[in-house]
Amino acid sequence: MKIIHFSDPHAGGGAEDLLAYFDKRWVGVFNYRFRRRFQHDLSLLRKAVDYILKTRPDVAVCTGDLTSTGQPGEFEQSLEIMKPLRGSGIPLLYVPGNHDCYVRLRKCREAMENSVRVLCDYEFNDLPLVKTIGEIDFIIVNESRPTNLLSSRGLMTKSTSDFVVNYCASPKERPRIIIGHYPLIEEHPLLRYRHSLGGQRKVVALLHEQQIDVSLCGHIHQPFAKIDASGRGEYSSGSVTRNGTIAEIEFIKEKNIFKHHQISLV
Repeated sequence: MKIIHFSDPHAGGGAEDLLAYFDKRWVGVFNYRFRRRFQHDLSLLRKAVDYILKTRPDVAVCTGDLTSTGQPGEFEQSLEIMKPLRGSGIPLLYVPGNHDCYVRLRKCREAMENSVRVLCDYEFNDLPLVKTIGEIDFIIVNESRPTNLLSSRGLMTKSTSDFVVNYCASPKERPRIIIGHYPLIEEHPLLRYRHSLGGQRKVVALLHEQQIDVSLCGHIHQPFAKIDASGRGEYSSGSVTRNGTIAEIEFIKEKNIFKHHQISLV
């Protein structure tokens, strides 16, 4: 079974209304204007979509940050490129990132919820949920929410953690992959506190105990693979538009192993 994982396209632009100058969006707009737009090439997202359509994996996974500031126009940029996946017959699993949930403004939240609806066969409010596709159970969780001006921190709420723990208490019939925006494993929790995830301790234990086999995440723009000899552990494909990278994860049932390959689109 083959999975293509991509993340963090970060479509961006200017302020879409006057309120953007009085909420957190001005930080993201400033960041995009003077830094992010020189680092991210949205044409690489199109290359990723073309690669997925050509290779036809069993499932495609996007772990968030379609946008830079969660504005409707930014979602539309990414959706225009990604919509061919929705009609391809290839299941697409998407969870929003912290930049997709940047502010509490109603039109921004509705744009995020609509993006989940357009790309996936579930709703944002259905999360957390489990979907069985082929030989894998996918545990899909949301960890992103609007935060204060200086924070990019995520939170796995108690209800989400309890959902995962209770699900993993049932007999394990097939491998389990958890999909979220934030890495579960944080090697520098104090240094990266503003960008880290909270509330995940019990779920990390399940990953270490292999009650969960693989974590797929985004947020960190550089790709990484913190895995053991069987390919179990945590993967990040990195930012598709910054590094031109996506990840191909193959589960080989006969050997009960996962194989991970980094694909370069440049």
